[in-house]
Amino acid sequence: MRKTTFYLSFIAALFLTACGGETSETTENTEVATEATATEEGEVYQVAQGQSIVTWHGEKVLGKHEGEIKLQSGNVTVDSNNNLTGGEIVMDMRSITNKDLTDQEQNDKLVGHLKSDDFFGVETYPTAIFKITGVTPIADAAAGQPNHEVQGDLTIKDKTERISFPALITVSDNTVNAKADVTVDRSKFDVRFGSETFFGDLGDKAISDEFRLNLDITATK
Repeated sequence: MRKTTFYLSFIAALFLTACGGETSETTENTEVATEATATEEGEVYQVAQGQSIVTWHGEKVLGKHEGEIKLQSGNVTVDSNNNLTGGEIVMDMRSITNKDLTDQEQNDKLVGHLKSDDFFGVETYPTAIFKITGVTPIADAAAGQPNHEVQGDLTIKDKTERISFPALITVSDNTVNAKADVTVDRSKFDVRFGSETFFGDLGDKAISDEFRLNLDITATK
């Protein structure tokens, strides 16, 4: 069974160079209610940020790095048969961290590079958004393995590309959990730093165009 590798394009170049559907209405207090709301397609579950993890992984010729990205918001829609039908995940690109560099100076340098205009340009493009457009069951999926094919639009730096990937999705006890490991080609989002797609043979300075993003998303009523 193939792994769902979901590479955020910007992350790839980022960490490897610096060294290393509807939501409920807001209340008068501007707090967003977490209860599920009903739509024509089903009920909307809100992503539980404290229970959801997004981890990035990237590689270059001479090394690799990994870290985390926080979710800013998100929701998924579930129909009356407990089938996931849609949703949207918003990632806060300003929250990018690195987990493998123990030297704080080098860690800060890498993270700063990831946030710079060389890569994601978080001051101009603070979020990355994935909007689900379709979810198809995988016939005869083995227990514990991806059981749905997810299709959707990924937007990074105001550029949108259609992607698809297998995911393990479970719906039970008013909770949705989705796990996926997805591959994304950063060159499609104009993240060029260290990319041989744009600059030809870079030897040991080349950074892979593909980044991996591991998703473990929980949403509740």
